[in-house]
Amino acid sequence: MTPSPTRCFLIRHGETEWSRDRRHTGRTDLPLLAGAAARLGVVRRVLGGRRPAAVFTSPLERARDTVALLGWAGSAVVDEDLAEWDYGEYEGMTTEEIRRSRPGWSLFADGAPGGESLEEVTRRVDRVLARVRAVPGEVACVAHAHLLRVMAARWIGLDGAGGRHFVLGAGSLSELGWEREQPVVVSWNLR
Repeated sequence: MTPSPTRCFLIRHGETEWSRDRRHTGRTDLPLLAGAAARLGVVRRVLGGRRPAAVFTSPLERARDTVALLGWAGSAVVDEDLAEWDYGEYEGMTTEEIRRSRPGWSLFADGAPGGESLEEVTRRVDRVLARVRAVPGEVACVAHAHLLRVMAARWIGLDGAGGRHFVLGAGSLSELGWEREQPVVVSWNLR
């Protein structure tokens, strides 16, 4: 496998009311909370004014607004495959609420009734990674926690369920890259 791009930055959108309250926010289009720009300070500091060769963003408002706060709105490409996992009947619920009726429930193992399966999300992520790897140079993807977790797993050759081993906070920055020909996670969940 030929290493390209040299870097892929994963940026989780800034905080929303539901991300703050730990509610599963799939397709509900919520705005960022006031102060989201200040919480992206680590992203700005680490990226140091870089202009990636390509910026891909989820179509959801919270991701597009994060792109705008980073100064990339004019160059970002909306990618429908970067939309968050469709949580179906669990949209807006916390894990604690779900586990009242489904003890031990895990999104990566059990999915969400009426929503997307892990396999469907993994297929979307694989399409995104094919587009990312086709770009020479640095790429930024601005999207959502569960989707980006699956993306990291797939980057390093795990199945989509491997995303359960990664955690992402709102407004965080992670980097996928290469150690020689080996795809690696360079840094994770900086905020």
